[in-house]
Amino acid sequence: MKSASRVNQRPRGAAGSLTSLPNIGRVTADQLQKIGIATKQQFLERDPYEIFDELLKKVDPTLCQSALAGIIGASKGVRWHLVSKESAREFVKRYPRHVWGKR
Repeated sequence: MKSASRVNQRPRGAAGSLTSLPNIGRVTADQLQKIGIATKQQFLERDPYEIFDELLKKVDPTLCQSALAGIIGASKGVRWHLVSKESAREFVKRYPRHVWGKR
Protein backbone atom coordinates (compact mmCIF):
# COMPACT_ATOMS: atom_id res chain seq x y z
CA MET A 1 0.00 0.00 0.00
CA LYS A 2 1.28 3.47 -0.89
CA SER A 3 1.72 6.05 1.79
CA ALA A 4 -0.81 8.88 1.85
CA SER A 5 1.86 11.45 1.08
CA ARG A 6 2.76 9.75 -2.24
CA VAL A 7 -0.76 9.02 -3.50
CA ASN A 8 -1.51 12.53 -4.78
CA GLN A 9 1.95 13.33 -6.09
CA ARG A 10 2.53 12.96 -9.78
CA PRO A 11 5.78 11.33 -10.80
CA ARG A 12 8.45 13.79 -11.85
CA GLY A 13 10.82 13.39 -14.75
CA ALA A 14 14.48 12.51 -14.57
CA ALA A 15 16.75 15.03 -12.86
CA GLY A 16 17.81 16.79 -16.09
CA SER A 17 14.44 16.65 -17.82
CA LEU A 18 12.08 19.56 -18.25
CA THR A 19 9.37 17.78 -16.28
CA SER A 20 11.60 17.73 -13.21
CA LEU A 21 10.91 21.47 -12.91
CA PRO A 22 7.86 22.70 -10.99
CA ASN A 23 4.90 23.59 -13.24
CA ILE A 24 6.35 21.81 -16.29
CA GLY A 25 4.27 18.84 -17.34
CA ARG A 26 4.29 16.82 -20.53
CA VAL A 27 2.30 19.37 -22.58
CA THR A 28 4.49 22.32 -21.60
CA ALA A 29 7.64 20.25 -22.13
CA ASP A 30 6.40 19.40 -25.65
CA GLN A 31 5.77 23.11 -26.34
CA LEU A 32 9.24 24.02 -25.08
CA GLN A 33 10.81 21.40 -27.34
CA LYS A 34 9.12 23.07 -30.32
CA ILE A 35 11.26 26.16 -29.64
CA GLY A 36 14.47 24.20 -29.12
CA ILE A 37 14.42 23.75 -25.35
CA ALA A 38 14.80 20.04 -24.57
CA THR A 39 16.55 19.97 -21.19
CA LYS A 40 16.27 21.57 -17.79
CA GLN A 41 19.67 23.21 -18.29
CA GLN A 42 18.64 24.75 -21.62
CA PHE A 43 15.50 26.12 -19.96
CA LEU A 44 17.34 27.59 -16.98
CA GLU A 45 19.95 29.28 -19.20
CA ARG A 46 17.31 31.42 -20.92
CA ASP A 47 15.26 34.37 -19.75
CA PRO A 48 11.81 33.01 -18.86
CA TYR A 49 10.02 36.08 -20.25
CA GLU A 50 11.75 35.60 -23.60
CA ILE A 51 10.80 31.91 -23.52
CA PHE A 52 7.15 32.82 -22.95
CA ASP A 53 7.21 35.43 -25.72
CA GLU A 54 8.68 32.88 -28.11
CA LEU A 55 6.02 30.33 -27.13
CA LEU A 56 3.32 32.92 -27.83
CA LYS A 57 4.75 33.73 -31.25
CA LYS A 58 5.75 30.28 -32.46
CA VAL A 59 3.62 27.71 -30.63
CA ASP A 60 0.42 29.01 -29.04
CA PRO A 61 -0.72 32.64 -29.23
CA THR A 62 -3.52 31.93 -26.73
CA LEU A 63 -1.28 31.20 -23.73
CA CYS A 64 -2.61 32.88 -20.59
CA GLN A 65 -1.17 34.58 -17.52
CA SER A 66 -1.21 31.28 -15.63
CA ALA A 67 1.00 29.73 -18.33
CA LEU A 68 3.37 32.68 -17.97
CA ALA A 69 3.42 32.20 -14.20
CA GLY A 70 4.19 28.52 -14.75
CA ILE A 71 7.25 29.36 -16.86
CA ILE A 72 8.44 32.03 -14.41
CA GLY A 73 7.82 29.77 -11.42
CA ALA A 74 9.72 26.93 -13.07
CA SER A 75 12.71 29.23 -13.59
CA LYS A 76 12.60 30.20 -9.91
CA GLY A 77 11.85 26.71 -8.63
CA VAL A 78 8.45 27.63 -7.18
CA ARG A 79 4.80 26.86 -7.95
CA TRP A 80 3.08 29.14 -10.44
CA HIS A 81 0.57 30.68 -8.05
CA LEU A 82 3.38 32.26 -6.01
CA VAL A 83 4.46 34.45 -8.93
CA SER A 84 1.33 34.94 -11.04
CA LYS A 85 0.56 38.65 -10.48
CA GLU A 86 4.20 39.71 -10.34
CA SER A 87 5.07 37.83 -13.55
CA ALA A 88 2.15 39.28 -15.52
CA ARG A 89 3.10 42.84 -14.53
CA GLU A 90 6.73 42.27 -15.52
CA PHE A 91 5.73 40.73 -18.86
CA VAL A 92 3.58 43.76 -19.71
CA LYS A 93 6.50 46.06 -18.83
CA ARG A 94 8.80 44.13 -21.15
CA TYR A 95 6.25 43.55 -23.91
CA PRO A 96 3.86 46.53 -23.75
CA ARG A 97 2.11 45.64 -27.01
CA HIS A 98 0.86 42.34 -25.65
CA VAL A 99 -2.84 42.30 -24.75
CA TRP A 100 -4.03 39.37 -22.62
CA GLY A 101 -6.91 37.39 -24.06
CA LYS A 102 -7.00 39.24 -27.38
CA ARG A 103 -5.51 36.61 -29.68
